[in-house]
Amino acid sequence: MTKSAAATARVRIAAEQAATVHRIESLTARLADILDGSELTTNDDEHDPEGSTIAFERAQVTSLIGDARQELEDLEAALRRVGDGSYGVCEKCGRAINPERLDALPAARRCIDCA
Repeated sequence: MTKSAAATARVRIAAEQAATVHRIESLTARLADILDGSELTTNDDEHDPEGSTIAFERAQVTSLIGDARQELEDLEAALRRVGDGSYGVCEKCGRAINPERLDALPAARRCIDCA
């Protein structure tokens, strides 16, 4: 990987990290709103028609936060691969990952064929 390509990859990954951090912050605020709102309702989800909706929303947002945190870890790993020169190389077959794939998924570890 050339220095120019590595610099471009770092910029792309940093932009994706910033977007992911923003998404985590937004989802965390949404979860806090859900939890604050649920304090005003009963704890009897079984008989409360809104209870299952609140529980579903809470579970959904919690899952989305977990996904975003995993994405952040994947982006950190991608930065390490840029540093060691293995970024853009499929970890399964060893061929180059298509640049368009890396544009869409900067943390991609496999080429489209191996994915």
